[in-house]
Amino acid sequence: MPTPPISVLIADDDPLVRTGLRALLAARPEIEPVAEASGGDQVLPLVRAHRPDVVLMDVRMPGMDGIEATRVLRETLDEPPQVLVITTFENDEYVYRALRAGAAGFILKRSDIEQIARAILTVAAGDGLLFPEAIRSLAAEHAPPGNAHGPMALTKREAEVLRLIAEGLANQAIAARLFLSLETVKTHVRSVLTKLGAANRTEAVIIAYESGFVRPRGGRS
Repeated sequence: MPTPPISVLIADDDPLVRTGLRALLAARPEIEPVAEASGGDQVLPLVRAHRPDVVLMDVRMPGMDGIEATRVLRETLDEPPQVLVITTFENDEYVYRALRAGAAGFILKRSDIEQIARAILTVAAGDGLLFPEAIRSLAAEHAPPGNAHGPMALTKREAEVLRLIAEGLANQAIAARLFLSLETVKTHVRSVLTKLGAANRTEAVIIAYESGFVRPRGGRS
């Protein structure tokens, strides 16, 4: 049975951006654009109507911005779609706030359609970080100074898994590193996300840095 395409909602206040992205993504058999939003306030109703797998979300929109729209999705829906932020600058306070609100990753607007498509597929799969070095850089930049308390609720094995997630390893690579089955790793990842209250791996990494569990410049708790 063929794999169904990844359904995508495009949220951007620029109609030319929306039209261009929709046309380019629609040409790819593995991706199906299902709706467009011109503002953050339209995202939740359209998600409820179309149930997309991924929301391609501009962060800077008039009215409700993409950060607040991401937060509303997470707080309102039991199973919100993955949010992929599309932005002009990667080292941006807006990007960090969107990731902290629950976005799974970000992609630059100047990226070509191949890169955007791969990013959509990556966040839809939920296995591995999108641009792990950039995520770590943002997390480290915003990590508070001092010896903050780590997430003590984690077991020793879960702590190992979280450190490897922070390195950008996908589940299969974590399984190989720790000599565990893939299903066991998936179970540990789910437990880590639940205990940290994280929407996804990206937010788990940010929480790990914010808590001091993972330190900038390679330090550990």
